[in-house]
Order: sequence, then C-alpha cells, then structure tokens
Amino acid sequence: MPLFGTDGVRGLANGPLTADLALTLAQATAVVLGQGRTADARRAAGKRITAVVARDPRVSGEFLSAAVEAGLASSGVDVLDAGVLPTPAAAFLVADRDADFGVMISASHNPAPDNGIKIFARGGVKLPDVVERRIEAAMAGPKLQPTGADVGRIRRYSDAEDRYLLHLLGSLPHRLEGLHVVLDCAHGAAAGVSPDVFRDAGARVTVIGADPDGMNINDGVGSTHLDGLAAAVRAHGADVGIAHDGDADRCLAVDASGTVVDGDQIMAIIAVAMKARGHLTRDTLVATVMSNLGLHRAMAANGIRVLQTAVGDRYVLEAMNEGGYSLGGEQSGHVIMSQFATTGDGLLTGLHLLAEMAHQGKTLAELASVMTVYPQVLVNVKGVDRSRVDDEHVQDAVTRASEQLGDSGRVLLRPSGTEPLVRVMVEAASQDDARRHADALAEVVRERLAL
Repeated sequence: MPLFGTDGVRGLANGPLTADLALTLAQATAVVLGQGRTADARRAAGKRITAVVARDPRVSGEFLSAAVEAGLASSGVDVLDAGVLPTPAAAFLVADRDADFGVMISASHNPAPDNGIKIFARGGVKLPDVVERRIEAAMAGPKLQPTGADVGRIRRYSDAEDRYLLHLLGSLPHRLEGLHVVLDCAHGAAAGVSPDVFRDAGARVTVIGADPDGMNINDGVGSTHLDGLAAAVRAHGADVGIAHDGDADRCLAVDASGTVVDGDQIMAIIAVAMKARGHLTRDTLVATVMSNLGLHRAMAANGIRVLQTAVGDRYVLEAMNEGGYSLGGEQSGHVIMSQFATTGDGLLTGLHLLAEMAHQGKTLAELASVMTVYPQVLVNVKGVDRSRVDDEHVQDAVTRASEQLGDSGRVLLRPSGTEPLVRVMVEAASQDDARRHADALAEVVRERLAL
C-alpha cells in the first residue's frame, strides 16, 4: 500500500504512524522539497531553507511534531514551530513567510488516537501525487546530514496566530456587528483562534467545544456531531452556529432554529454573493459529483455553471487551479476560496457566511432558501467486487432508475477507492422515493458483484 493517502499520511499514532516514520518522512521531505533550482537560488542568495510546522491539539501531535522537526533540522532545514493552529493557517503561513514548505500534524475529523502528516509545498499548496511518490521513494535513500553551522535551527513562530487572524479579518467584505454566533471548535485546532477572530470581526460569540485536553478532539463535538451545536444555538437564542472539525478546514452551520446548513448550501450562498460582486471567476463553482442536485438547480437559476470533479477536496483544488476558478468545495464543508486560501478554511468560510448575513440583513434560513435540498440516500454495499461496477445488469438497473426519476432525481454509483464496497447514492423529490431506488439498486449490486 502507498504511504500517502488522499490527504497526506494518516494512521493510528504509535501504530503504523510512529516517531521513527515521522522523522524519516521529514528527512525525505527535506531531500525532495529542500533541493532543486528554487532552493539552490535561495542558498546562492544567502537564504536558508525554511519550513513551517504546526499541529492540532491531540496528544500524539506532541511527539510527532518533535520527530518531524528533528528530521527537518537534522537535514539542514530551519523550522518555524507555529504550535497549535488550524491546517489552513499552516498553509497560509507557508506562503506568508515565503517558506520552502510546511508540515501539518493532524488527523482532521478522526478520533484522538489517530494522527496524520500533511505536507504543503511552497506557496502553501498541497503536493501533487508525483511529488508524494518522490518523497516516499526518498525515505529509502540517503539523507542530508549537514554538520556545524549548516544544521537547521528550531524556533517558535511567535506571531503565527496573529498573522493568520489579521489575514482572515482582511478578507471580509462586511463586518459582523449585530450577529450572535455559537462556535463549536471540536476541542481542536480552532479553539485558540476562532473565537478571537469572530469577536474581532464584530460578532457576539458563545463558544462550545473549545477545551482541548489532547484526547477529546472531535469527541461528540464539531462538524461531525451537530446536535450539540443546534441545541446551544436554540438555548442561547443565537442567530447562527458554526462548526469546525479537528483541524478547522471544514465549516458546517446551523440556523437559528437548529436546522443544519451543509457545505452545498454554504457554497450556494457564497457563490451567488461572489457573482453579484463580480468575484466568481467565469461564473463557475467547482463541486464534486456527490453535491446535491439542488445545488445544480440553484446555480443554474442564478446563471452559475457547476464544474464537477471526483470526490475529494484535492480534486476540487486541482480543477480550481487548472481553470483559475475562485470558489469550490464539498458537501462535507470543505470550501475553498482561492482569492484568500490555498485549501479549505473553516474559519474563512464561516466568517464570509456571516458577513453575507450581516450585509443582506437576512437570516441564515433566508439565505439558505436559495437552494432546495433534495432528499439523498447513500448505501454502502460491502463485500463486493468494486472493479465490476460496469456489469451489464448493474448498469441496466441504474438506467431504469434514472429513467423513472427523470428530472426530479439522479443516481450515482461509484466504487470505493480503498475498500471492497460500492457506494449507491440516489436523490429524489421525496425521501421515500430515494430510499426505494437506493435499496433496489443496492440489492442488484450485492447479487451481481458478490465476491
């Protein structure tokens, strides 16, 4: 199995993801990203190779970040230790500091025992597959072993949080006075900065999920557990709730009644606002094939094209970079605003969502009404041969279901990229219709593709 997955290296900390692996990975990263024409030019100009390192607050991040920093410094890389910060903050700081690359220690929305290592190239952008493969290959090769004054130094990046906060505030088209927001920081990386930036933007802030102890990250809180946020919004009479995940690259919301507003709805609101300001490049939104049919209908009604990609924020980013588009994201709450960020940023997204509420003087429910959410049913059919989804009988069943749904729904059948299962997704005008078609298709898949 390749070391890198869809979002860096991830696994059980001290299971497959050990301090030894983190150190070796850092040394290999220094070999690949610390060399080349750009690095040589910097050295010729008397500049040292520099990397930004940050982490989320899970306990294993302490030893893993120490191992990463040791591997980098032993390879002659100067390390700026930014401490506990969101993943998008790490990406921003790489660009802001003109560092050669950056490393984020986080397992995002996963539970505390897991952890991960994400690497950003110069400019704070995610690595392409080919570079990840080069780093993995370099782990078995010779390491850089400078001595004396050529070894790297490790220094605290003391103003990292302030730089990120000012960047977020500077992006806002409108202040947030008059809005009361409940923030759920998932006991994660957003706990230290998200409340401050929303207050500084003018909002009245109530905070939950902001007491990380190293083990409670994502534990019943955050963007994957919205019931507590909805209850808090209702209890405090707040206008809106914003939920981050463990590394704060996601944003989901709830309105004043506690109704969830997902990533598709958030993208719809922001896309319409950006188009009105002339900031939506070629009037195009980039979204994955899993985005709700209602998003497509809403965007068409507002003269906005939806460019579809495979599932995963990296594919959204690739399409945005290739086409120079300004907005994209996923239903899960990864929203990318390329004018201000190189990756999904839950704080940035939440701030701009509230800014639109303040600017238009509308509730979140009113803004979200731009899009009708079609009932969506997803069935994971396990224990099947995912390579045979083109089976004639399976495709015939998909065609029949699509014809029966007509313009009022759609069917998506796709194999998992990592497991022996096939995902069956059906959208329809009613929940009953979506469930009926999804269950019927799932049964055909079980029968035809059984292992």
